[in-house]
Amino acid sequence: MSERPGEHLARDLTLYVLARFALVAVVATLLVLFDVPLLVALAIGFVAGLPLGLLLLRGLNARVTAGLAARNERRAAERARLRAQLRGDEQGAE
Repeated sequence: MSERPGEHLARDLTLYVLARFALVAVVATLLVLFDVPLLVALAIGFVAGLPLGLLLLRGLNARVTAGLAARNERRAAERARLRAQLRGDEQGAE
């Protein structure tokens, strides 16, 4: 793929969060079908959704992680450039 990591961070993050909620809903729905009370089913869905999400959503999780890392690198570079400008360095002024 030719796109840079982090180019679609907002989209990937939104998809990841929605997929995690959908996973919790699926687990809770299955438990409710087996006559487990709703609040208990939701609690189990949240607890079971964490490891299931890590396993089932591995690719999406990797994209979100790469996007966050790329954004962090850009922010660190910008912060270093601004600090160099504040110090009056020649390199930061360019």
